[in-house]
Amino acid sequence: MYEFISGRIADLTPAYAVIEAGGVGYYLNISLQTFSEIEKLGEAKLYVHFTVREDAQILYGFATTAERELFRRLVSVSGVGGGTARMVLSTYSPAELAGIISSENAVLLKNVKGLGLKTAEKIIVELRDKMTGIVAEAVAGVAGRGAPESDAVHSEALSALAMLGFSRAASDKVVRAVMKEEPGLAVEEVIRRSLKKL
Repeated sequence: MYEFISGRIADLTPAYAVIEAGGVGYYLNISLQTFSEIEKLGEAKLYVHFTVREDAQILYGFATTAERELFRRLVSVSGVGGGTARMVLSTYSPAELAGIISSENAVLLKNVKGLGLKTAEKIIVELRDKMTGIVAEAVAGVAGRGAPESDAVHSEALSALAMLGFSRAASDKVVRAVMKEEPGLAVEEVIRRSLKKL
């Protein structure tokens, strides 16, 4: 139904973006990968996946068609919903995800919040032969980003983890540990590393 939405970024957090297009604000759930692609932009073009459930209609937005394709492949696996697929894409970069799937490392994949070992194994079995080509496209063009002030990074990381369902106390402890281990990380990298430890 929707291919993409292009317009002004009216609101942006690591979990969602509101894109104003034609006088309408579209609320799109995004991954950390997409957040890092658009966080310094005033306008964005997000490729859309539209999900209709009995109780909700949900828009997911992606900075690239490759990331959207990864998302669609993840949700095609029985037992993997949009929230879980977004969490997988927020925890691991496309290259990391491809490595995990091709090396059949279900133990590492199950570290994603909400993903059990059986579902992780199912993802690997169903997707290991379908990853070629997508990852190269997904990784291409990703540029490094400078790190904002540490207080802002800490605050933004905590807010993002809270939106993803983690308790503030546990998140604060992990975020502080990550930032102490390697000062100067960009917020998306702090969140990504924290997700692996929570």
